[in-house]
Order: sequence, then structure tokens, then C-alpha cells
Amino acid sequence: MQTSVPPSRPLLGRKYETRRLRELIDAARAGRGGALVLRGEAGIGKSALLEHAERMASGFRVLRAGGSELEAELPFAALHQLCLPLLGHLGELPAEHRRALRGAFGPASGTPDVFRVGLAALGLLTASGQERPVLCVVDDAHWLDAASSKALAFLARRVSAECVAMVFAARLLHETCELDGLDGLDGLPGLSVDGLDDTDARALLTAQSHETLDAQVRDRLVAEARGNPLALLALPRAGGFAPPRPASVPTRIGHEFRAVLSRLPVQARRLLTVAGADPTGDPGLLWPAARALDIDLPTAGAAATATGLVEFGTRVRFYHPLARAAAYDAASTQERRLAHRVLADATDPVADPDRRAWHRAQATAVPDEDVAAELERSASRAQARGGAVATAAFLERAAELSPDAAQRIERTLAATRAHLDAGALNKAAALLGTADNPGPDELQQAETDLLRGRIALARVDDGEGLAWMLRAARRLAPLDSGRSRESYLEALEMSLLVGRANGVTTAVLAEAKSAPPHPPDILDALDVLAVHGHRAAVPLIREALDGPDGPLWTRHPALAIILTAELWDPDTHERIIEGLLESGRESGSPLVLRLGLAQAATAAALTGDLDKAMAMIAEEQAIADATGTPPVTYHRLQLAAMRGRREEATALFEAVLATAPATGQMISNVHWASAVLNNGLARYPDALAAARRATADGDLFTAGFALPELVEAAVRCGEHAAAASALASLTERTEACGTPTGLGIAAYARALVTGAESDYREAIAHLTGTPMLPYRARAHLLYGQWLRRQGRRQDCRPQLRTAHELFTGAGLEAFGRRAADELRATGETARSRTDHARDQLTMQELHIARLVATGATSKEVAARLFLSPRTVDAHLRNVYRKLGINSRRQLRERTDLRPVAQ
Repeated sequence: MQTSVPPSRPLLGRKYETRRLRELIDAARAGRGGALVLRGEAGIGKSALLEHAERMASGFRVLRAGGSELEAELPFAALHQLCLPLLGHLGELPAEHRRALRGAFGPASGTPDVFRVGLAALGLLTASGQERPVLCVVDDAHWLDAASSKALAFLARRVSAECVAMVFAARLLHETCELDGLDGLDGLPGLSVDGLDDTDARALLTAQSHETLDAQVRDRLVAEARGNPLALLALPRAGGFAPPRPASVPTRIGHEFRAVLSRLPVQARRLLTVAGADPTGDPGLLWPAARALDIDLPTAGAAATATGLVEFGTRVRFYHPLARAAAYDAASTQERRLAHRVLADATDPVADPDRRAWHRAQATAVPDEDVAAELERSASRAQARGGAVATAAFLERAAELSPDAAQRIERTLAATRAHLDAGALNKAAALLGTADNPGPDELQQAETDLLRGRIALARVDDGEGLAWMLRAARRLAPLDSGRSRESYLEALEMSLLVGRANGVTTAVLAEAKSAPPHPPDILDALDVLAVHGHRAAVPLIREALDGPDGPLWTRHPALAIILTAELWDPDTHERIIEGLLESGRESGSPLVLRLGLAQAATAAALTGDLDKAMAMIAEEQAIADATGTPPVTYHRLQLAAMRGRREEATALFEAVLATAPATGQMISNVHWASAVLNNGLARYPDALAAARRATADGDLFTAGFALPELVEAAVRCGEHAAAASALASLTERTEACGTPTGLGIAAYARALVTGAESDYREAIAHLTGTPMLPYRARAHLLYGQWLRRQGRRQDCRPQLRTAHELFTGAGLEAFGRRAADELRATGETARSRTDHARDQLTMQELHIARLVATGATSKEVAARLFLSPRTVDAHLRNVYRKLGINSRRQLRERTDLRPVAQ
């Protein structure tokens, strides 16, 4: 609910704060939108600054919303407040965005995701901003529901090219100076609102006091208030002449508010209790609920209004959030339950079933299956609307009200899963502890162990995750062998997703060997791979990737991707990527879409389409930015390795090593990328050291792809035994797989060891038909180098020329320089590379340019990158300026914005 303060309150001592607000509003008026989060303790003056911002925004359309503790679990509640006045523009949005908003706000079915909802809300703001500038004012942001918080943070990061200003007020915990409950907003520009100095505090106290204060009393009040404006206003009229107490100022103010309430007639207090229990501030609910309690509304309303703590109008507005809290907390438990009961009765069960269920739950003192079942239905609706936090809250309360012990545990486990889905690991762990007792049956206990394992694996500092998941699989084995096998795979999948797979495969396979008889599956294939090698395992892996239950990637995408790489099979990898992207875009799942984009970037880097790799990285980063989560890293490593820019790549490697765990796939990826980079730079000792580290743990994917780097570096360093050993391992893998990619790479690695010309020719023959441009170019380079060293100058030039053209055309700079050096050694000058768009544009600009060059409109690009069309147009203007062009037609004519020819 939006709270307000009297408009006559002066803004003393706020010159810097008001200047920041003025700059924000003036910039929005000029089409440069932005956001500002005001942070401070309760009563420090944040709401007053919000009102001041409204007064400064002359000619703006002002939209208001606010968080509420009682609505913190209802998804999109605050966003609905903000967008409600703009729904007249709903018809201007694309159909997909209209559906997303309707699903989020309740009338339509479907599962909206935060990003589509955020993009739809951005469309409403943009449409309104074309009529006049917009100011969004969000009070009590620390009580925002999680879905609204994420959506509003998304909006705040996307209005830079719009006539939109967004100002949030969020409570700062006085004792710890930490933000209370901000989900995503903490990454926005912020401003700490501190207390007034003594001079301004005295001036405010003098201006607002209705009685003359002597200097001693005034100074005592100023000292006690510690610059808190609300304390300065509230303490004198609420008994502020008492000696100072040790409680914090907000706590003291709350006590004084309750003292005022205690002097009210019973019916006035009861009216304020009901008002405090209803966060919507809707008189249409308050008055029927109050009448149900036989409250004399004119008399009780007048008495409540006289306190100055509340205002009854088209909305019910409390003077301050602490006043609402005081009105609610001052009532007894029985009085609060009664208030929730009459509010539940007054709430429409069809139009607002979830709020009705929540009020019923707050009104219930003892287990009640009818109420618990209603909460469970609300949880299902919340889940369908994308509200994981609401789902968890409804289920948790449903568990508390469940009379049956088994059902209580089942609902507790479901609530734990919902907390995990919402990313609330600590809440999930605390709740799970209540289900961990001798009562559950074996199936429930196994589910408890699985959840405990998922929580532990997600925590970097907890090494017990695998043990819990293996324990769950053992419990399940005699009860449900299929679920037991699936539990082993869940352990593998999650360890891959969180980058903590070292040793997991070995432990899982050792446990799985003791499982009951079962149909052959991917675990059997992995066991054969570990014991008997690739020749025996490859057929089983291929069969498991297209198993009887459908493609493995639909259930365990990370594991499927790793195994496809182990098969040296870029075609299957590409099919998995297409499936992930299609599934992610259709479902709106950020996890699936980001995984698909990251894999698309990896595939593009390995095939030499660096422009596409950069575009996919930019799109993945756009989603990460939209969700307020860190971008994926490993595909950046692969791009940096292939591009061959030493300083940029080394800085990235060092940054990853500084933040990643001491072991794991990310570290292996860094070592593999470092080996590729240093081989390209002809820094062979460094490449050899990195390749040895990359292959040391035998990780799937990285160990195999690092072997050719190890062979080349070892040969150049004269360590022929190491080269021969690595070649034997590479040959065993690639011959078993039999793909042209694997056979070709192994052939040029073998040529380096044997010096046989036939091996070089075989490598080129295999790789010519594959999409692996960097490796095909390396085969030509290595063959050309060998021919030159054999004194066959005329024969080597075509090979080196081909290598140079492939490398430089794709932007593989380090390997390109190696080819150029070899050509110069033959007496031929390599042609210099012309400027390329990728060298002049940022990753996001390059992606936008490529999309527009294929005919995409600004609206289509905006939807894909979670931007507004105006922001896309602003990026396009930068693209035109940097490339020296001025139209979309000229952009389409740029050959360097087309896919790389393979």
C-alpha cells in the first residue's frame, strides 16, 4: 500500500537528496530514464522524499505502488498496483505480452515468466511515456513480493531510453545497516538517506510542534530522535517528555504509536486492527468487514482519524508503515484472527481466492484440513502464475494447518521444493529440518534426503550434497528402482550445473553397481566408459542419448551435452542446442534458455563463427541482466581462447580463477582455454602446462578436447613421450566415435608425432566436410609448416594461404598471425585483414546489428533482448556511427554481419 505524509511537512536538510531526484526527473523528461533506490531506517524521511519527487514531476504521469508485509507472498501484487492505471494501453502490446500480463494479474490461465511480464510492463510504460513522462513511485520496497521485485528491477534496468523515472524507498535495518528484503533492487543506483543534523532537527521540531517547548526539552528530544524526522514529529505528541529509553528510535516510535492507540475507544481500535490486517487499503473490503463486527463506522472512523495515524478516503492510508504495524500489533492474537476472519468473509472467493485463502489461514488457530486444502489450491495457482515464493508460503502454511501427519510432511516437502525453486536455500533448509524425524515413511525420507542434497550441492561451502543424494538413491532402490536410478542421475546433473562434478561420476557409478536389476540406461553406459573405455561405451552412450523415454537432453541437458562432446559429434550438439533454445523460448524458462544460448556460443566458438558466439553471449547476458543474476562464464573462455587476444583472455582467465572453486569444471575450462590460446600464440611451454592441468582430472569434454592441445605443445617442447601418450588416448576416443571431426583432429595430432604426410592429408580430408573451421584451418597450417620445413616451398604456400584466409576471415587472430609468419618465411606477404564489425562494436551492438541485418524490426529485437524498441533504436544509432553508415539497408549490405562461410 502507498503510504503518505502530510504535504505541509518541510524538507529540511535534504539538498543533496532533492538534487539527485531533480536530476533523475529532468533526465527522464529529456528521454533518458533511470531509477534511484532511497535507503534508510524507518522514519528517516524516505516517504517525504517520494512525495517531494511527485511535486517536482510537473507534467508527469505519476504511478504509485508499494510493498506490504502481508502481501509479500502474493506474486505480482505490487506490479499490479503500478500497472493498473495503464491497462488502457494493453491493446497496444503484442498478443504474447498481453497474455503474460493477464496471467500474472490473474484473469488468464498460463504460466507467465518474470521477463515476459516485465517486458509487457515496459511496453505499458513506454506507451504511456509517449503521451507524457512517467514517474513510478514505489514505497516500502523491502516488502515487495518477489515476482514484483524482480519485474520492477527489470523495468528499472530497461528504461534508459524512455521518458520514465523510477524511485523506490526501502528500509535499512538500523542495527546492521543492511538492506531488508530487497530482491534484485540492490543492484540499482542507490542513495542512503541519513538523519538530519541538529540544526535542521530543531527547525523541524519547532515548525511542527503545536506547543512551545523549552530548550532543555527540545534538546532532549533532538538527542533521542538522532535526526530521525518521524521521531521528531511523533515523540512530542505521543508522550515524548518521558526520559529516553534504550530502544532504537523506530522501536520507540512504535511504542508511542501503540500508546496513542491504547487511549482510543474499543471500536476505533478494532477498526484500525482490521485496516492494518488488509494491505490493499480497499474500502470495499474494510467497510463490510467492519460492519460484520457491528462497528459504528461514523463514530469509530472519526476517532481513528483524529489520531492522525490513518486517513480514510478512496484508499485507506496510514500515516507511516510503523503506524500500520502498530495498529495491527497492538491487537491481541484473538483480535487479529477475528479481523482476518471478517476480511476473508468480505473477500470475493472468485475474483480473489488467494487473498481469501490467506486471510482464512491467518484466522485459523488450530489445524484445519479445509483451510489447508484451500491454501494448497492457492499454491497451485501461484505456481501456474510463476510465483515460487507465493507457492512456498501457501504450502508452508498449509503444512502447519494439516491435521494428518503424513500430509503435513508431504506439504512441507513440497514447500521446501518451492523455496528451492525460488532460490531461498536458507528457508528451504530450515523448513526441511521440520520434516526430518522418524515419522516419515521411507519414500518421504528419501525425498527429504534428495532435497537436503540439492541444497548442499547449491552451497559452495557444503560438501555433503552428494552423500545425501546417494543416501536417497539407496533408500529408494528397494521401493522404486526407477526413481532410484533417476536420483543418481539428478546428482550427476546438478553437480554439472553447479560446476562441482569432480569425483561425482566415480562415486555415483560405484553406488549404482549395487542397485537392483534394471533396464540398461545411461548409468550403465558411463560405467562401461569408466571401466572399458570409449570403444565399448560409445554405442551405449548413443543409445542412451535417444533413449526409450525420449532424448536425454529433455531431462538432463547438462549431462547430454557433456556426452555429446565426448562423442566428438557437433551435429548432435547442434540438435540439442536447437531443442534447448526452442524449449526455453516457448516456456520462458531462463535456466533452459540461458543454457541453450551458452551452448550455442560454445558451438559457435568451436566452429569459428565468433560473431555468432558474441551474439549469443550478448543475449545470454541480456537475460542475466534481466534476472539480476551473474552471466555464464565458460562460453566466454572458449571465445577468448579462439579469438587469441592475449591480454583480454588472460584477464578473463585470472578473474575466473579468482572466483571459481579450487577444483571443478570451470577450472578445467580455464586450463583448456589457456592451452588453446598459448598454442595460437606459439607459447608452447605455457600451452603444455595448461593442457596437462586440463587433462589431469579426466573430466568429460575438457579432457578430450585438451588432448590435441597437449600433443602439439608437447611436440614443440620436445617431450615426445608425453605427446605419444596423449595421442594414444585421443586416438582411442576418436576412433571409437568415428566422427569426421574426431578422426580429423586425431589425424593431424598423429601427423605431428609421426611426421607422415599421409596423416596430414587424412586430417584435411576428414575436416573439410565438418563445421569445425578452426580445426580445419589448423590442419592446413600444420601441414603447411611441415611442408616448409621439408623444403617444399611451392607446396606449402597453398596450405598456409588457406589457413591464413580461414583464420583471419573468422577473426582467430593468434593462429592467423602464426599462419602469416609462416607465409612470410616462404617469401610471400600475407594479405592484411580488413576492419570487421566485431572489432568496432560491443557484443550487444553486434548482436543487434546482426539481427537487424537479417530483417528483424526494432520490436522483434527488443522482445528477444528484453529491451524497449527505443533502447534498440539508441543502440542502432551507435552502430551506424561506429560503422559510418546511416540506414538499415546499408546494414543489410555489410558482408561481415552475415554468418561465417564454412
